[in-house]
Amino acid sequence: MTPRLSVVVPFYNVGEYIGDCLDSIARQTWTDFEAILVDDGSLDDSTVVAKEFCTNDARFRLVQQDNAGLGPARNTGVDHAVGDYVAFVDSDDLVTRHGFGMLVRSLDRTGSDFAGGNARRFNNSYGVRPSWLHGQAFTTDRLATHVSETPELVLDRMVWNKVYRRSFWNEYGYRFPAIRYEDYPVTLKAHLDAVTVDTLAAPVYYWRERESGDSITQQKFQLGNLRDRIVSAGMVMDLIEDAEPSIRRGVHTHFTQIDLLAVLTAFATVPEQDEQQLLELAHDLLDRLDEPVLDAAPRFDRLQYAALRTGDVELLRRLALFRNEGGLRHVRAVPGPRRRWQLDYPGVRETAVPQELYQASDDDLTLATSVREVAWVDGELSVRGTAEIRHLETDRSSSLRIALVIAGRHHPLQVRRYAATDLRGDESLVGFEVRLDRELLAQCTAGPAHFDVRMKSGRVRRRDLLRGQRAGSPGWPPGAWIDDTSWIQPGPGQDGCFAVRRLTDPCRLTSVEQTPDALVLHGRSSFEEPSLFVTRPVAGGAEEVPLEIDGRDFTARLPIRPIIEETNPDDPFSQRTTRAFRLRGPEGQEQVLLWTAGDRLVSHAEGGRVVMLTRSTGGYVNLHESPIRTTATAAVAAGNMLVVRGPDWGGVEFGWRRYLADSDDHVDVACRRTISDDGWAAVVGVDALAVCAPADWVLFATAPDGSSHAVQCEPFLSSRLPLRIARGAHTLAVQPHAGTLHVEVR
Repeated sequence: MTPRLSVVVPFYNVGEYIGDCLDSIARQTWTDFEAILVDDGSLDDSTVVAKEFCTNDARFRLVQQDNAGLGPARNTGVDHAVGDYVAFVDSDDLVTRHGFGMLVRSLDRTGSDFAGGNARRFNNSYGVRPSWLHGQAFTTDRLATHVSETPELVLDRMVWNKVYRRSFWNEYGYRFPAIRYEDYPVTLKAHLDAVTVDTLAAPVYYWRERESGDSITQQKFQLGNLRDRIVSAGMVMDLIEDAEPSIRRGVHTHFTQIDLLAVLTAFATVPEQDEQQLLELAHDLLDRLDEPVLDAAPRFDRLQYAALRTGDVELLRRLALFRNEGGLRHVRAVPGPRRRWQLDYPGVRETAVPQELYQASDDDLTLATSVREVAWVDGELSVRGTAEIRHLETDRSSSLRIALVIAGRHHPLQVRRYAATDLRGDESLVGFEVRLDRELLAQCTAGPAHFDVRMKSGRVRRRDLLRGQRAGSPGWPPGAWIDDTSWIQPGPGQDGCFAVRRLTDPCRLTSVEQTPDALVLHGRSSFEEPSLFVTRPVAGGAEEVPLEIDGRDFTARLPIRPIIEETNPDDPFSQRTTRAFRLRGPEGQEQVLLWTAGDRLVSHAEGGRVVMLTRSTGGYVNLHESPIRTTATAAVAAGNMLVVRGPDWGGVEFGWRRYLADSDDHVDVACRRTISDDGWAAVVGVDALAVCAPADWVLFATAPDGSSHAVQCEPFLSSRLPLRIARGAHTLAVQPHAGTLHVEVR
């Protein structure tokens, strides 16, 4: 029987990753597929792994060819495909278990030519986090749309987060070019050719990046890589030469922000013998980009364009080094003629560059804010952050006013200012703390109350809402009761601004008991006769849990074994499944269950897997089931030692790991491990981590078989971080990043 879906998987020398990739395909809930594995002349054990999958699963078959590159290998896979639909997967990436099913069912419903879904980035050190590029184009479900209706789709460069109707693919005869960056010419042409497309906000694809960062970024300084990048961009611009203005403008803006910037950055490291070729490549791209788009670019970028037009390689090198070494952080605005501000770029001012490019505009002098710590202190909500006007000095002559805006009414707050690290990396008077007492918090509503920030520095005045939540407690802000029925929950509000909400008599979890075979949940509902449902936010579906009810109080028993035995992960990397809890009333009322059951997770480990009951970023109850991954629940500074603790789920050794720039090579600092009734402790001297700055250390756990993984940072620990440690000239910040525990040294 002909499969409905053909999945093309080209591979070349990816023996370390291909097994996980193929396993994620084999686990799909959509089972009616064939997987065509195209061996593009691999020299490692990739082919052995691929053959094993083909032997064990008849849906997988192998095609072999001499090395020709990713694009031709994909073409070979399509030539061998027989399904009604076709999809592509890169052999070091992963597919979510429900991904293909969601895309195929969407196409069956709408009749669109292809469907695409959101993507996540992942690696061992930084865990799983959103893909910025896909977050722009796949913000919401849009069925039967088109790039002319949804201009953000011009940013949809990749071929692999999609399912294409095979008849559509054949009608237009798509073929991948034999270059790197081969996706964009095909995907954009498909968007232009399609009658309609479907976009899904749910993540369907996990895009691997190297431990030290984005692999394409690490390759972009290679001349051959850059040449292919420019060729690909030229092919795309040929496609949109006569396209609608919004499409053309979107593509040109994207190339200006991403690809042209990558080429200009390459002047920092280009060998002397390649300078002229790089100059020609950069000119080729610059000359094709529309002038209005270039004129709208940031001021420093326009300085680089001007240097490129003059052909001044030495100036281009200095500008690129200035950017790479963080020089943009140190740009200051200084008074110029006729009460106008000018931007001072230390060491790069040139008379050959038009002087108007140094004049500062209102767009340069914007208000920048951040939220760095959120905590409850003596019954008051403390919010610490920074506020400064970009490029201006922030000293005692400046003024800062902050008000809490509740239902349109401004409530001025007392602001305590202090020295903190500013955008330039210097210590200046940018830090602030505001405290919200119970009386003020009691006036909040269920709608978000935002923070209005007004700043004056010299003759410049700026105003904005408080935003810029940093890692740790701003991302996992702790809530608290202010009276018997009012719960205050800080967190994100509208447009990413920081906000406070008051929840009145919410449905909540009040305590948890742990028995040898179950978790017993005690809670209180906002309404009579509640029913409790456990839901799967990613996979969908809901299962009712029997309740013992006493008025509005309830007790629910969750057996552990059925949860562990249902190995059905939503996340193909961590193999974790997340469940949420909803209470429903007899009259249609429904609320998500809020966590008010203390500040520690409840966990049960068994048979190599663990069930954890904890909180979400918004403060609601989550149940996670996954393979055991060492988890940190506490971090403290004790003298000159940093001590991290967590539950003992198996014998591992600990070490802090720092990856070298542009490499997966790393430096490890071993920890001293101790075990007690409370679990494990990993102890390291602070001086060992402060040997260089800037640096980013990740705590790793290594099993007896030599395998290692980044230690997870439990949500309640995240809500108590960052932990800052001053050591000589350096400051160490212990904080989470995408669920793993890091120490940043500055």
